[in-house]
Amino acid sequence: MLEINSIDVYYGPIQALKSVSMTVAEGSIVTIIGANGAGKTTALKTISGLLRPRGGGVSFQGTDITRLRPDKIVALGISHVPEGRRIFPELTVLDNLEMGAYLRHDKKAVQRDIEMIFARLPRLNERKTQMAGTLSGGEQQMLAIGRALMSQPKLLLMDEPSMGLAPLLVKEIFAMIEEINRNGTTILLVEQNAHLALSIAHQAYVLETGQIVLSGPAHELAHSEDVKKAYLGG
Repeated sequence: MLEINSIDVYYGPIQALKSVSMTVAEGSIVTIIGANGAGKTTALKTISGLLRPRGGGVSFQGTDITRLRPDKIVALGISHVPEGRRIFPELTVLDNLEMGAYLRHDKKAVQRDIEMIFARLPRLNERKTQMAGTLSGGEQQMLAIGRALMSQPKLLLMDEPSMGLAPLLVKEIFAMIEEINRNGTTILLVEQNAHLALSIAHQAYVLETGQIVLSGPAHELAHSEDVKKAYLGG
């Protein structure tokens, strides 16, 4: 579904990604793990068009998206749940969900999808007229995911969904990620909680200082001594 081919990404003179290549198979959960500053968020921003690589390219379902604007990439079927949630705090929960469907024109289907998200996430339904900025951290994360789903993505990019959440809420969010995948959405997950990420993923990549240093089936990386020492406290 997604092919990342030898991308080089810079912030000014500083190179953040060095010849990074990855593939994401349709229907899978793929995770990128690594320390802070390794380039994980940069990889997702490059896929969604927020950053442009100086070298290499990105293709989605056979279409070259390397130079496309972010809205065109969303229209093709890629949605991004950014680090730190980035909801619209002064809009209501319902308004935030409707913003996720901004590019859609099928109003009846949009309403049906909102009702489906409220059925799946009853806490959001209870707070649909509440300003999003007043929600708890876990509720804001659920809203960010719900908003991303409103664009009907084929591929969902998720950046640190467990950040700042209590352990119980983290389990709830990860169960939600698995359910979204079971319902047919492919997921590329960036996550610092390597243990949890590897437990639900099919394929995994390890980024260090902008380079892929390990990759393979997630269950194999979970038992790799190098990964255990660096990321799993083993």
